[in-house]
Amino acid sequence: MVRHMDVDGKVEDSAKSGSPETSGESMMSGISTTAPHRPRAIEVRGARVHNLKNVDVDVPLGELVGVAGVSGSGKSSLALGVLYAEGSRRYLEALSTYTRRRLTQASRAQVDEVLHVPAALALHQRPAVPGIRSTFGTMTELLNSLRLLFSRVGSHVCPQCGTHADPTLNVALEQPIVCSHCGKRFHGPGAESLAFNSAGACPACSGTGIVREVNRAALVPDESKSIDDGAVLPWGSLMWDLMKQVCGAMGVRTNVPFRELTPEERDIVFNGPAVKKHILYRPKKGDDFAELDFTYYNAVYTVENALAKAKDEQGLKRVARFLEEKPCPDCGGTRLSAAARAPEIRGINLAQATAMTLDDAVTWVRGVPGTLPESMRPMATNICESFLDVARRLLELGLGYLSLDRAGATLSTGERQRVQLARAVRNRTTGVLYVLDEPSIGLHPSNVDGLLGVMRDLVADGNSVVVVDHDVRVLKATDHLIEMGPVAGAGGGHVIAQGAVDKVEQTPGSRIAPFLTENGETRVRARVAPEKMFDAGRIHMETGPLHTVKPLSVDVPRGRLTVVTGVSGSGKTTMVLESLIPALKANVDGDGLPAHVRGIEADSITRANLIDATPIGANVRSTVVTYADIHDDLRRAFARTDEAKAAGYKAGDFSYNTGRLRCPTCDGTGRFHWMCSSCRTSPSPARTAVGRGMRRKRALSTDRSKAAEMEGRQGACGELSARDNVGSGSDAGAVVPGATLTESGITMEQGSTAEQGDVDAPLRSLTLPQFMAMSVDEALAVTTDMKKVHSRLTTLHDLGLGYLTLGEPTPALSGGEAQRLKLASEMGKAQSDAVFVFDEPTIGLHPLDVRVLLGVFDRLVAAGATVIVIEHDLDMIANADWIIDMGPGGGEAGGHIVATGTPEQVAADPASITGRYLHIR
Repeated sequence: MVRHMDVDGKVEDSAKSGSPETSGESMMSGISTTAPHRPRAIEVRGARVHNLKNVDVDVPLGELVGVAGVSGSGKSSLALGVLYAEGSRRYLEALSTYTRRRLTQASRAQVDEVLHVPAALALHQRPAVPGIRSTFGTMTELLNSLRLLFSRVGSHVCPQCGTHADPTLNVALEQPIVCSHCGKRFHGPGAESLAFNSAGACPACSGTGIVREVNRAALVPDESKSIDDGAVLPWGSLMWDLMKQVCGAMGVRTNVPFRELTPEERDIVFNGPAVKKHILYRPKKGDDFAELDFTYYNAVYTVENALAKAKDEQGLKRVARFLEEKPCPDCGGTRLSAAARAPEIRGINLAQATAMTLDDAVTWVRGVPGTLPESMRPMATNICESFLDVARRLLELGLGYLSLDRAGATLSTGERQRVQLARAVRNRTTGVLYVLDEPSIGLHPSNVDGLLGVMRDLVADGNSVVVVDHDVRVLKATDHLIEMGPVAGAGGGHVIAQGAVDKVEQTPGSRIAPFLTENGETRVRARVAPEKMFDAGRIHMETGPLHTVKPLSVDVPRGRLTVVTGVSGSGKTTMVLESLIPALKANVDGDGLPAHVRGIEADSITRANLIDATPIGANVRSTVVTYADIHDDLRRAFARTDEAKAAGYKAGDFSYNTGRLRCPTCDGTGRFHWMCSSCRTSPSPARTAVGRGMRRKRALSTDRSKAAEMEGRQGACGELSARDNVGSGSDAGAVVPGATLTESGITMEQGSTAEQGDVDAPLRSLTLPQFMAMSVDEALAVTTDMKKVHSRLTTLHDLGLGYLTLGEPTPALSGGEAQRLKLASEMGKAQSDAVFVFDEPTIGLHPLDVRVLLGVFDRLVAAGATVIVIEHDLDMIANADWIIDMGPGGGEAGGHIVATGTPEQVAADPASITGRYLHIR
């Protein structure tokens, strides 16, 4: 008899619940059969992905299921690491070997059993950044409908006389159009002929809308240098050094500062003709001269020639610093050829239609059928309805302010994720498991209802939706809630509450329950009294119009926490990141203000720091311990052991980047890629070493829930060579007792530690790999005698990052984690001269974690800093000293400051959309 857990956590016998086993026995014994058993839930048994502790849980099918929990508690491990990984893997394994070899598959999840999991799709928190040819219109496929509309019902231009012909059904019938002016018979363009990715592309820019030109200012950045001293950079980095001598033979003085050259000499440097000159060349090494006939390459041609010959990314990078991107002069940045821009509807062409915001485009498209002959209206109506059906979802998700020609790469993470979500609904699939990773990112509270509607539609179509989120409104709208915890890292990985929302609200151990019931206080920090708001001074800025932002006059109180709010596209980023920060930096450096900034008053401000959510480091070699600047101290500690001294090792030898002890298999990265033609390409842990430096018989593991790539870094490989097996966590440690010499060096046996020598006492029972596998909180307990290391770890703990693993790659951190880690070096300093700007720092944070972040801001403000936060989170907004609310809408409907004041004042202002959602307790 098999025992199962139902969705309410009750255990029942399979014999009583109509399980597949008993159903099968009934059928085999010839007993009358009933309807086939239809699973009610995905049954997960013994899940051990990352920090999950043998989790058993049932996830209802055909419902909207929420997964909650503090950051690092195991939410993503359950949703993505188990449900999505198994659902997608099993589906892909049903495909042919030929097909699978072209796909990247997830590894088999560490779980005992997963039953009844459907094919799965995931909408990740960080969708890939689209390429240069992607626009909002192509990503949403709205551009397909517009191209078809202009092809079928547009007024096409006669190629002979240039007259616009009246709309006709001939294009749809593939019959020629007859020009009413000259009688010329011609065929109208098809939809493909209006695509900038194919036949309709501008020939000058190949459909990208931009051209790359040589930036002459970058060719000679320092005019105080002479040509002989390297003033013309391309000749030093892209060409032979002898071009200086050829330039001299052209009549240019090469031994005087570049600024002293005559206009004629400058023209030769930049635009001189490619003529052959006879020169005497003396190599850098040697005293012999050589006579050469060499063709002169001017500085501009040198760059153009190098760009034409660049064959790889490295070659392009060498040239990139000498180039600048500008809108294509032929197409005006529209990407379309002249022929593709010729058809018109309602007096505008395709390029003008795509330049509209989605809000405006919807209004325009609705009016198209009424302007056409009666015979063409049914066809036009069908095309327009297709456009409007897709647009409706995007408008519900708050994307109406985006123009259709907006480059895809410029969309924010939240905008790209909402585009993904809208596309998923449009596909109208059935029986699919959708796993959504924080879809509310970047959403104003007014847009959450639209998000919930989209998820409900997915369920209504017969799908199952699992959403990982922290937004209380999203969690309260779910049919079933699973809460992970109770804490982050090693202390998490348990299901602490599950069931319907009202059941979770009554669960004693639930940490989300107080926020679901709205019984807790929203005000968790002491705020400044309104009458004292500007006692410490103010930052005043005046701006002209920029993008959709209108002229502004804004005051920011010094030494306070200011939150900038507003719906998506209302102008928050333009005001703060494109105006205030550049103006402050220009003011500090004594440079000219940005063209649109009319003035800035910020006396005594000497630092303007943008703490954004961009990943830290470009590769896995950057880790928490290296970024916190304690790695060198650890390497020196292990290098002080008697064994390390006897072997002649220095601290630098313990580096996984350059040290001679790093693992030769993975070259210090902790992972290597292998290719199997019948399966997939996959990163795998290197097996020659453990942690970050040496071989072991058993791999160490990490408790960090999000560290999907950590199995190589701390699980099976060390970035240090096994031959000298010194305990290390991210490198190596000291040669230890029990190590045995092998042909390649020293191999560490399981349990070997750096027990002897002068290593600091707290580390005597640890190898460096073991130390690197620890969380920040765990490491605090063993570094009490290492003053600098302990102090820096304490700072990370105070920033709410105690659950991070020391050897975790920093590029794998969430945006909120990256922001707080960047703050580590700033804590504890006097900050009265500093401005700190944060762009949505609560992304990925549980309401309890938001309170930790508020404590961090309090410490900065107490040190005298001015803290400015762009934010949608209502708890963060409610705790602000001062609010600047942008709006009232997005795009052209926004760009104004609609309300300023304390949270209570903004909540009482009828002009503020944000204020309607502020409930201060």
